[in-house]
Amino acid sequence: MPINQQLLNNMEENAVAVIGAPYDENSTYMRGSAGAPPKIREALHCGSANLCGEDGFDLGKQVLFRDLGDLAFQPSQVPLEEIERVVRQVLDKKGRVLLLGGDHAVTPAVLRAYHKQYGQINLLQFDAHPDLYDSFEGNRNSHACPFARIMEEKLAKRLVQVGIRTMNPHQQDQAERFKVEVIPMKAWQPGMVFHFDGPLYISFDMDALDPAFAPGVSHHEPGGLSTRDVLTVIQNIDVPIIGADIVEFNPLRDASGMTAMVAAKLLKELASKMLIYT
Repeated sequence: MPINQQLLNNMEENAVAVIGAPYDENSTYMRGSAGAPPKIREALHCGSANLCGEDGFDLGKQVLFRDLGDLAFQPSQVPLEEIERVVRQVLDKKGRVLLLGGDHAVTPAVLRAYHKQYGQINLLQFDAHPDLYDSFEGNRNSHACPFARIMEEKLAKRLVQVGIRTMNPHQQDQAERFKVEVIPMKAWQPGMVFHFDGPLYISFDMDALDPAFAPGVSHHEPGGLSTRDVLTVIQNIDVPIIGADIVEFNPLRDASGMTAMVAAKLLKELASKMLIYT
């Protein structure tokens, strides 16, 4: 399902544009998340559920919910630059992007486009890992490094990380350097509510969830969030969500299809919240 340029060109203001970024070249340990976007769509439209969010908002009847398809990277293109370019096109139309990765290395490209439109924004990251390495295995664009790049480039004025349970000394130093607000899992309390002073971008790594809820990820990290924990946080956001991504779902490890359904659920709830609170 390649990017539908006609839909993009005719997109309405405040529309939520779903874009697939099938790119995992910067993954470590295991590849496979590039195959995620079509699997999330398949789960979303599989017929076992509907397109209504828990607030009753029916995405199936919303002209402002637009699935633009997947980016198809050409040999002459730099994938991360192409992601930034297409996201920028959506923002120029005053739309909002809900990006389906791919690995977490795609997020800085999206945030660069957002920074050109909005300046520094608030950023809420759900993740088992801080992803704050200065460099990992010699690669500064590794999916272990995206939030170091984001904070170095001052793309976000505030970064809140939820679900962290793999912090090491180097990343702790990085978190202090960038003044990151870290909510480790050992400090998590169900029902926590987060407040922001302006527009918010949400970056959701599927391994933020405990593997019991989402086994289809490359890096299993027990002791994580429940699906309900996450939905409660999203549903209690009280500022506009101007963009989001769902990354690091690896279909190669999702034999039951459970993780695809969870990702589709997150897509529905994020898109509903983005459209209701404009």
